[in-house]
Amino acid sequence: MTTILVVEDEPAIGELIAINLRHSGFKVVLAETAEAAQSAVDGVLPELVLLDWMLPGQSGVSLARRWRADARTRALPVIMLTAKADEADKIAGLDAGADDYLTKPFSPNELLARIRAVLRRRQPEALDAAVSVAGLVLDPATHRVSFQGQELKLGPTEFRLLHFLMSHAERVHSRAQLLDRVWGDHVFIEERTVDVHIKRLREALAVGQCSHMIETVRGAGYRLTAQAGVRID
Repeated sequence: MTTILVVEDEPAIGELIAINLRHSGFKVVLAETAEAAQSAVDGVLPELVLLDWMLPGQSGVSLARRWRADARTRALPVIMLTAKADEADKIAGLDAGADDYLTKPFSPNELLARIRAVLRRRQPEALDAAVSVAGLVLDPATHRVSFQGQELKLGPTEFRLLHFLMSHAERVHSRAQLLDRVWGDHVFIEERTVDVHIKRLREALAVGQCSHMIETVRGAGYRLTAQAGVRID
């Protein structure tokens, strides 16, 4: 399920946006301040952020610039939401790194259309471009994987699984979600099949001593992380 972080300091507006997004099949995380938004992003990266310009303390524009300057959040899709309708304000928001700019008040249908458009634009980049996370590099064009320059040998399923996890680094995915996104929802196989391929993927990454990057999150699923730490089994 696609997760959207809604950063809005007016609870009534934030909840109204959240209701419409949930009805459209999105998972929603709410934050009322820049600090809360940063904390949410530090925990698990969402697929997209709806970011209010006017926030208490740090502004949405400053937060967007901060994310664009960080390698982990550089590609995070951001739609700026604001009452500022002047052309100069729109340019400032886009220059700060927003992918789109929506002026309040807006209709739920327009918001959903903008969200889907931004997600569509981002998707081809994730499919075609090489992906790099903390020294682990996967190149779909050459079908090669390496860690700190050392080439690693992966089977085709493990390659697709790693590509998906690296393209959504730090996010936790359930077995059902991985089956849907990596194998396809038309394939009828047991969820435990994911465990088998995760094991094979770790074995392949162990050659480069980076198997720890694949974490098991008890009761939730799997994620790829750049953070050093002990795997949770």
